[in-house]
Amino acid sequence: MVEYILNLNSIFGALSDPTRRDILSRVGDKELSISEIAKFYQLTFAAISKHLNVLEKAHLILKRRQGKQQLVQLAPAALKDASEYLKHYESLWNDRLDSLEQYLEAIQK
Repeated sequence: MVEYILNLNSIFGALSDPTRRDILSRVGDKELSISEIAKFYQLTFAAISKHLNVLEKAHLILKRRQGKQQLVQLAPAALKDASEYLKHYESLWNDRLDSLEQYLEAIQK
């Protein structure tokens, strides 16, 4: 359970940054090299590498070497964990809002 929570913390921490979310959307479309990713941003190569390391530690991307290049692709399994976590709270709030709606209808009658 602790490992699951730590994994969720790293996933949501990684997703909290707009640059990392943008990187995920780009590698979600197709596999890109690190240098191809860096072209989209006015950041140093080192800064892009740090963003990619955060995403990799959160298991949101996979890196593989092809010759001298490192290629990056989306790893959707971690997003599934985050989605399941959020679905739990969506269900909880939907139930609460349904109860509130029923209560308001009852007192209006």
